[in-house]
Amino acid sequence: MAINKQEVEKLKASLSSPSEVLTPDSEGYEESIKRWSSAAEKPAGLVVLPSTAEDVSKAILFSKANKLEIAVMGGGHGTSGSNSTDGGVSINLSKMRHVSVDLKTNTITAEGGCLWADVDNAAAEHGLAAVGGTVNHTGIGGLTLGGGYGYLTAAHGMVVDNLLSVQFVLADGSILTASSTENSDLFWASRGAGIGFGVATSFVYQAHEQKEPVWGGMVVFPKTQLHEVLAFGNQLLIDTSGKVFMLVVFGAPPPAMQPAIMAVLFYNGTEEQGKGYYEPILKLGPLADMTAVVPFAKMNEMLNGAMFHGARRTMKGSAFLGPLDTKFAEEIFDDYQDFITQVPDAIMTIVGWEFMPYNKILEVPQTATAFANRGAYGNLVFGPGWTDPKNDSACREWTRVMSKKARAELEKAKAKGTDAETQQAVGEYGNYDSLGEGGKVVFGVNFPRLAELKARYDPENVFSKGPSLVA
Repeated sequence: MAINKQEVEKLKASLSSPSEVLTPDSEGYEESIKRWSSAAEKPAGLVVLPSTAEDVSKAILFSKANKLEIAVMGGGHGTSGSNSTDGGVSINLSKMRHVSVDLKTNTITAEGGCLWADVDNAAAEHGLAAVGGTVNHTGIGGLTLGGGYGYLTAAHGMVVDNLLSVQFVLADGSILTASSTENSDLFWASRGAGIGFGVATSFVYQAHEQKEPVWGGMVVFPKTQLHEVLAFGNQLLIDTSGKVFMLVVFGAPPPAMQPAIMAVLFYNGTEEQGKGYYEPILKLGPLADMTAVVPFAKMNEMLNGAMFHGARRTMKGSAFLGPLDTKFAEEIFDDYQDFITQVPDAIMTIVGWEFMPYNKILEVPQTATAFANRGAYGNLVFGPGWTDPKNDSACREWTRVMSKKARAELEKAKAKGTDAETQQAVGEYGNYDSLGEGGKVVFGVNFPRLAELKARYDPENVFSKGPSLVA
């Protein structure tokens, strides 16, 4: 459907400087619709780059008046296509990246278009850190509204557990703040299901003292050491020090581009302490050891190279109950190896096992926030990466098949017995794109309340790009 040019000109004239409105023939349009995964890019009918919440409000009302779909783009990392629209209005928040730090309260206020690098660097200037993503070119908005895990989760909980307030622009164009004392029901919903309720234009986070550097980095092992590496991960999963995190990845790193086991190690302490803690796997003699003492903000850059922009990517999340059966993990490695052999173009594919101590996560009840993935387990993500569009279907189908296999293993492990909170957990991190899953799957026990709030705050389902919240 063609968008009325006169209406577009009126919208342009109403916005503050330096906001922009781009049509498909505008300079800068092609850049504005680019996404981290090129497979998630769609040709928007109009791109609005607001610089204030009031501008966002005008863009929403314009879209509704012209019956146009709305897609919100923060950092652009989602691979499901939820941050893009074919012919609708893309609200691109990249002009809204201001960050301020309040040293009296150790809080950080960040606009909705910020990347985690913006937050990390602003906090570091004051000897602080926030719980945030492990790839710092990820946007804060999607990650926060969907839950959010990071290197500091073991110490301070999830991103949503450190979120103090959110400024939202709602479907009716109104601008309000949601916090524990103001619009508290919306604040509850925002912590896990926020993309279904409005455009988040500002976040306030609790920051934490982080004056000292950390120790960490990547080590690489051959498949023959899979059992030893993952067995160590099982011990780490129940660690209560609040200082550790380990991500184990099946991938094919350069220059050899051969399947291997990569482990990203993190220790919030000295090199001596870090090496001492990880000694059981370091003594295995890794093929490569890139660990070092670095400022915390630099730790969040370590995965940036592997997670570069422009490839075709998809992902799907699952979980594994501790202790992980390493024989099952070996099966997954073999499946991964078979897949990249059958589809050589998918050599950038990864399988990630997040060994993140869960005791802090479980301190918050399952129903205290909309996020419903709190369990005594680690996240598992299947992430194909490829270049040729002709492989889109094969890569997405492999992801579905593998997540189904992982889900069956998780349910089998839960059936043997676990705590009540874990039994109630959904076992799937919604930010790992949930590939078309409905709200009942992603939000579990919290879905009925979310459906009620959705009917109140967005009865026309204007914000429809996430898991469905319509009962």
